[in-house]
Amino acid sequence: MGKKSKHGNGSAASEGTPALRFLHDRGVAFQEAAYEHDDDVTDYGAEAAQALGVSAERVFKTLLVAEADGKALGVVVLPVDHRVAMKAAAAAFGWKKAVLADPAVAQRRTGYVIGGISPFGQKLPSPTVIDESAMHHATVYVSGGRRGLDVEVTPQDLVSVLNAKTAALSA
Repeated sequence: MGKKSKHGNGSAASEGTPALRFLHDRGVAFQEAAYEHDDDVTDYGAEAAQALGVSAERVFKTLLVAEADGKALGVVVLPVDHRVAMKAAAAAFGWKKAVLADPAVAQRRTGYVIGGISPFGQKLPSPTVIDESAMHHATVYVSGGRRGLDVEVTPQDLVSVLNAKTAALSA
């Protein structure tokens, strides 16, 4: 089971990842949920859900998508056990077609490593769309900015602090 600690307005969060500083600086209540990441694991979302003892439908992954012509990037946040429906993602951003962004582009753009990309505190923020299923839960978990660290937040705070919109994104 992961180690959990509460943060709000004032804590050691200001010393953590850019994601934790982002939440702290905006006064967003969150709970840190750390666990021991296994370097041999590549299904980061399943690992997080299992380590935290939380159903996969409440643990959300953050992916960077690109407009097919490469002119725009966007962030999608959806349950770790779902695949992004690219047509739905494209429609949510007002694009004709979307593809997953190249991992190297995602890392440069966000400032985070694959498996630790947080929707919060990205180096160069992009428009964000969150799967509407998040709104069915009291709280959800998203990456805290590194492998082995998630943060638990309300879906309302997730949408609000990111100025995001919601849409059906799962295939």
